[in-house]
Amino acid sequence: MGIKSFQGRRAEPEKAASAPICVKDYMSTDLVTFRKEQTVMEVMEQLLHHKISGGCVVDEDNNLQGVISEGDCMKHISDSRYYNMPMDDNSVEKRMTCNAVTIDADMNVLDAAKKFIEHKFRRFPIVSNGKLVGQLSQSDVLRAALELKGQSWGY
Repeated sequence: MGIKSFQGRRAEPEKAASAPICVKDYMSTDLVTFRKEQTVMEVMEQLLHHKISGGCVVDEDNNLQGVISEGDCMKHISDSRYYNMPMDDNSVEKRMTCNAVTIDADMNVLDAAKKFIEHKFRRFPIVSNGKLVGQLSQSDVLRAALELKGQSWGY
């Protein structure tokens, strides 16, 4: 006769609850923002000072107006040199990207990663009711992935 176990039936191992991996949990909320009226030179100074590659353009009520990046500033420098124009004679409004592509704060970070690949952007503004509430960068997605290593990628 075999040995009987006095422990009884073993319980199934508990599966970790797979909570959604939301953008709002990884987005930055302390943002450097710009105004349409600023000059591109002011933007370049701020980008270098804060060691960032771009930022959102907002109005006085924090409504998203567009995005300005290092690339937009580089275009300004190039055009100024080509047309022999003063470099500080241009406003953000003339150089920013209007109709910025945004993502939802409740979107899954992995879906956001796919959007980064599709659009080839470095950052996405997060907007709620037209107001800028945060920004998700590629490094935020990488941080989320590192924190989740060894876990399932479940939704």
